[in-house]
Amino acid sequence: MMLATIKRIALVTVALSCLSLNAPGAEPPNIVVFLVDDMGVMDTSLPFLTGDDGEPKRYPLNDYYRTPNMERLAAQGVRFNNFYAMSVCSPTRNCIMTGQNAARHHTTNWINPENNNRGPFGPPAWNWEGLKSSDVTLPRLLQGAGYRTIHVGKGHFGAREFEGAEPQNLGFEVNVGGASFGAPGSYYGSKNYGLGTKRSSHAVPHLDKYHGTETFLTEALTIETKVHLTTAVKEGKPFYLYMAHYAVHAPFESDPRFAGNYKDSGKPTAAQAFATLIEGMDKSLGDVLDHLNELGVADNTIIFFLGDNGSDAPLGHQHEVACAA
Repeated sequence: MMLATIKRIALVTVALSCLSLNAPGAEPPNIVVFLVDDMGVMDTSLPFLTGDDGEPKRYPLNDYYRTPNMERLAAQGVRFNNFYAMSVCSPTRNCIMTGQNAARHHTTNWINPENNNRGPFGPPAWNWEGLKSSDVTLPRLLQGAGYRTIHVGKGHFGAREFEGAEPQNLGFEVNVGGASFGAPGSYYGSKNYGLGTKRSSHAVPHLDKYHGTETFLTEALTIETKVHLTTAVKEGKPFYLYMAHYAVHAPFESDPRFAGNYKDSGKPTAAQAFATLIEGMDKSLGDVLDHLNELGVADNTIIFFLGDNGSDAPLGHQHEVACAA
């Protein structure tokens, strides 16, 4: 299990090595990348920081957050606590897609979907447009190897009106929810995930069936994920699932399914809402793990759990110990 991406991304190498090492006649492994937005090493009940003895060390925030499914995944896998992500989202995401360091793909800052945000001191070769259809990407390589490639959630690979804004231009057969922006218009189905509000430009696409309902965004994306995993298995295809939750990025809107767990915590409203986003993300992870078991493919599925950058949790001084994901 991994909570951070590597500076020189090894994910592409690992995934393709799994294919090349597959014994003749054996089924190629399914691959799941479960990527969480703006989650830090302290934002979980699973301790990642270590003490002087090298053993995991618990901090008060580890007892505040509830992530039993992260604990469950860690118990079945490998936990890395010395990996590094880029400082903001788009560089990390494009690293995962291409296997290149940000200094090579030149997306060295988060991509403003509407306007070039290079700034007066930005690098001349700054790649604001983002990924292009001509780029060699992990999903495109896997698609060529017979995989059903599924994108669910946040894209943020390229600016609006450019190719990278649409994940299907980059090797994904399926795209649910991915677009040019990094933050959702709203997490609430009752607010149409931002459509028709002042944040319509960030309305999460492809989820019209949930508009006007009480379905929280994290749950809607999870439901759609399970549908597409089922389709892949029925088709007899291996799958590559890139599940990139908008959670736990702002806006810090409380997930009502978990709000009661934090109402007596004494923490500010925004901090309680953030905790519900964490718990909702963890429930999604558990639902995906359960569904893989139900489909009978769990034993042939490799899962990478990643964070894209440091935490944005509204906890002030309580995050001064460490926050980088």
